[in-house]
Amino acid sequence: MTKKSRSRFVSKHQEVFQLGAAVLFLLLVGVYASLTGASAAGLSSSAVWLLIVAAAVGAYMAMNIGANDVANNMGPAVGSGAMTMGWAIAIAALFEALGAIVAGGDVVGTIKGGIIDADAITDPALFAWVMFSALLAGALWLNLATALGAPVSTTHSIIGAVMGAGIAAGGWGLVNWGTIGQIVISWVISPLAGGAMAAAFLYIIKRSVTYRSDMIDAASRVVPILIAVMVWAYTTYMLLKGLGQLVKVGFVVALVAGALLAVVVWALIRKPIAAMARRQDNSKSGVNRLFTWPLICSAALLSFAHGANDVANAIGPLAAIYEAVKEGAIATKAGTPMWIMVLGALGLAVGLALYGARLIKTVGKEITELDNMRAYAIAMSATLTVIVASQLGMPVSTTHISIGAVFGVGFLRELLKVNYAKMESVVRTGHQGADRDEVEAYLNRFEAAEVSEKKRMLADMKRRAKQREAAEGAVFAKKEQKAFKKAYKKEIVKRSVVMRIVAAWIVTVPATAVLAAVLFYVVRAVLN
Repeated sequence: MTKKSRSRFVSKHQEVFQLGAAVLFLLLVGVYASLTGASAAGLSSSAVWLLIVAAAVGAYMAMNIGANDVANNMGPAVGSGAMTMGWAIAIAALFEALGAIVAGGDVVGTIKGGIIDADAITDPALFAWVMFSALLAGALWLNLATALGAPVSTTHSIIGAVMGAGIAAGGWGLVNWGTIGQIVISWVISPLAGGAMAAAFLYIIKRSVTYRSDMIDAASRVVPILIAVMVWAYTTYMLLKGLGQLVKVGFVVALVAGALLAVVVWALIRKPIAAMARRQDNSKSGVNRLFTWPLICSAALLSFAHGANDVANAIGPLAAIYEAVKEGAIATKAGTPMWIMVLGALGLAVGLALYGARLIKTVGKEITELDNMRAYAIAMSATLTVIVASQLGMPVSTTHISIGAVFGVGFLRELLKVNYAKMESVVRTGHQGADRDEVEAYLNRFEAAEVSEKKRMLADMKRRAKQREAAEGAVFAKKEQKAFKKAYKKEIVKRSVVMRIVAAWIVTVPATAVLAAVLFYVVRAVLN
């Protein structure tokens, strides 16, 4: 078989290979659980089997988290071209696993955000069934969302599932509805905050670098500052979130430590960045190349922090089941054995490797076109929004923030393009009757001009356009201008992808709640 035919064969049977590898991994997890935590617990055979199946479901949940959630970290870097898909998957798998094992913490909260009142469930077996049903429901929903190409919140998935299974087990009074209300509010706050901050960062970059006539000179001064700001944000983020279980650091201390490191990094990179900038051509692509390595590092750090935090969505309920089965006790905070931590880390890595490419492509390429500067704005927005929200005690979703940031970048581009189209029509109207080459030369000068010069040229064109319109009529009718604006919108932000993702966000909590309730009744009927 030739290399080309082998490649065709693998491509044709890729889904079969992926499914086979996933099933094999889950079977190995069952064996792993039986040889480690389950067998060492001194349990009855039925309890051992429950724990083995729960371990497989926990690994299944971790796989789906890896397949769905990691796209938030790697999508912008891949979409911008800072790294290839293969390298993104390899780096993310490594750092996700490291984050889960090294900084996942010795204690994992199993009742996410106080969704249900654990004291209302007195039977440990019933509690284990609730956690098992929630875990399976959350995993199934994430699997469906990944298949549909919709990045959703894994935290919201498990929250909805715990809520639904809790209602099925103990009634509506078991649910903390105030917490659910906060989560619903976060559906709006998270993407809007992420989008607004990403758009603000991108606009700052445009005004300070790409709207300058000498982009390289501006970049040599501004890019080191932007990288230093990124270092400050990521250091603070890692101290508060990524390493929160290993090192307890206060908010002010984290900010100061991040600022000190940022100043050091700025001093070290200022001259090398300036030298690198001078070797680039005076264009956006030249400026973009200066952001490549910072983007790669940021994606790796985000993956580490994600592994440290969101692995709890898979192994938290599993730890609760283990505690209930082994000790006959109900724990709202369950000590997590190392074998469960390793299981979660491996699940994240395997899910990402097998199925992560689809969502990475959706986030990085299907919503809007990204380059390194836009990816930088998205990464900064996600990091700073999470830091601010955490300090304010706001229950925001990192998934919604990251995807909202992509939306924000896309809609800012759309707004700027539409505004430029309007300015171009003013220029053409002001040059009505002039030679085509003269118009194009003026437009080229207009595009390369500084912002202040653009304003002056535009004011001059508006004055000339009014004179022309008064004498001969407008060059473009209002209908033509509306069509021009609509065409730009369709080109820059894909509305169908936006609507698909938002719809998935809205139905995540109720969908997982209903599914978990149904699964709870099935599990109780089987095990009773």
